[in-house]
Amino acid sequence: MMVNTSALVPMTEANQNFSKVTRLVDEAGLAVILKNNRPRYIVVDFEEYEEIQSVRAARRQKIEAMADQMISDNLEAFQELAK
Repeated sequence: MMVNTSALVPMTEANQNFSKVTRLVDEAGLAVILKNNRPRYIVVDFEEYEEIQSVRAARRQKIEAMADQMISDNLEAFQELAK
């Protein structure tokens, strides 16, 4: 994942100046909070969060549909193995 380095904020600075974090989110679309000099948290706009959740739900549904299809396609083999 490519992250704009200007969107990186150390944890201590985020604690002391959360308005800076929100300003970064407004300007860059996200802010990455570092803990022990490593990316640990991402703060995003709520609309972006909703979009991420929608993508995750769609992916989950696709995986479930594929699993159901695999079970359906191989039902006889599964039933034989279950004996």
